[in-house]
Amino acid sequence: MNKSMLVTGGAGFIASHFIRYIRQKYPETHIMTIDKLTYAGSKKNLEAVIDDENYHFIEGDIADEQFINDIFSEYDIGGVVNFAAESHVDRSIKDVKTFIESNMLGTAVLLQAAREAWNNADELDTRRFHQISTDEVYGSLGLDSDEKFNERKPYDPRNPYSASKAGADMLVKSFGHTYGMNVVTSSSSNNYGPAQHEEKLIPTIIANALKGQPIPIYGDGKNVRDWVYVTDHCEALDLIYHNGKTLEKYNVGGGNEKTNHELAMMICDILDHLKPGQYSHKELITFIDDRQGHDRRYSVDYSKIKNALGWTPSTPFEKGIYKTVEWYVNQWEKVSH
Repeated sequence: MNKSMLVTGGAGFIASHFIRYIRQKYPETHIMTIDKLTYAGSKKNLEAVIDDENYHFIEGDIADEQFINDIFSEYDIGGVVNFAAESHVDRSIKDVKTFIESNMLGTAVLLQAAREAWNNADELDTRRFHQISTDEVYGSLGLDSDEKFNERKPYDPRNPYSASKAGADMLVKSFGHTYGMNVVTSSSSNNYGPAQHEEKLIPTIIANALKGQPIPIYGDGKNVRDWVYVTDHCEALDLIYHNGKTLEKYNVGGGNEKTNHELAMMICDILDHLKPGQYSHKELITFIDDRQGHDRRYSVDYSKIKNALGWTPSTPFEKGIYKTVEWYVNQWEKVSH
């Protein structure tokens, strides 16, 4: 794994943070990035590393078999970290096929190409394939329950997005069992931080508030999510990729359960401080019809990665969310002026 690391979906939110983290911590590691630069990926997220000698960007689709085979033939890839995925639940409800193609077929193409290349090099068991999954594969928890998602919980996806990720996870595991590939999977709770795409909840709340537009909150606003700061997640991924046990899965959580309404109120309080006006931004919060298949609660038990690899989240939510809102406000002011 000291050779090139292939990071797919590298222009996306979490992956771009991960690349910058790895480039800083392991400057000798050559990172190759694949991204097909759809609406959710931007090369701006990678400007900090674009001129690095040990960084290389390739535009393309992981579901394109010839494209992926050519990459594995041309480069000596020591490991894959597969972030590439369609990830917005609302879009998956309207366009199932795209999610199957990207999340399942794309993962299958990557696995097959890696297996063939690494098997030919007689290093199938030492080169790692790290699948980035989501806590949504576990389904939904009750609001009144103390239960958390641990790695032993059976998969129970409730929407096309989480179903496609669950399918991809099963493919990864099957390649480990069938072919002896060195695979590992991680599932995280909701990520937040600077430069997340505007379709996600936190950027949507901030953007609408800054524009003076209604802040849409689904249903009664009591749906609960566990939030982890993106840099903390990157630290966990580093440990899992380098030290995680083959065929194991590790859950990554932040220990920050918030209802969507509570989250919106916190963000509005910060905006009232950073951008005071004639009214509180809380007045913009608007409850809208709930979406189909809306999971009620996610909560992640990260005791396994804590005990096995020594990771715990280090960013208090109040600090992380303030830094996040402040970043978006600064970006807004740049555009406005």
